[in-house]
Amino acid sequence: MISEVLLKKYGAEQVFLKKKESLFGIDTLPRYYFQVISGKIKMNNFNGDGKEFIQGIFSGGSSFGEPPLFADLDYPAYAEAVEDSTVWKLEKRRFFELLKENPDTHLALTKVLASRLHYKATMVAEISSESPEHRLLRLIDYFKTHIHKIPEDEQYLVELSRQQMADLTGLRVETVIRAIKSLEKKNILQLQSHKIIR
Repeated sequence: MISEVLLKKYGAEQVFLKKKESLFGIDTLPRYYFQVISGKIKMNNFNGDGKEFIQGIFSGGSSFGEPPLFADLDYPAYAEAVEDSTVWKLEKRRFFELLKENPDTHLALTKVLASRLHYKATMVAEISSESPEHRLLRLIDYFKTHIHKIPEDEQYLVELSRQQMADLTGLRVETVIRAIKSLEKKNILQLQSHKIIR
């Protein structure tokens, strides 16, 4: 998203995280802008029963956790490495300087945040009213076109686990497994060695 050259210019540092290592916790005040260099970071929280809900999974080039940074609010979720990962960390004051002095970058970031807001609003409506199959297809298609930028007419190998899909859609993992099998029978997606292809 923000170029490496700009991040370095404004003093960003690289941070290495081991798998399952936490970057920040819920109810902590944001102090940095974060952007993934390699690996994957998830933002998540848990309900009263301890069930995980994944707010998002972010891979190379993606930023995360910006809304609380802009609004001076505590983080509503945790950030944790899904696998060994490296991220850029840029101090808040320097981040705002970067945006003020680089309006094209500011606009690009605003577009990304608007796209995420649209996705969340869509998913909230669908979680409350749509079938598991429909929810999963919307999730897969979102990752295909918006995260991995794969054209609709090309095949997409889904990298999400069944558990991650459940945590992103509010479904139980057993429901996800049944819905995927049903979608395969309807030839809406394919399974090859347990991998989902859409």
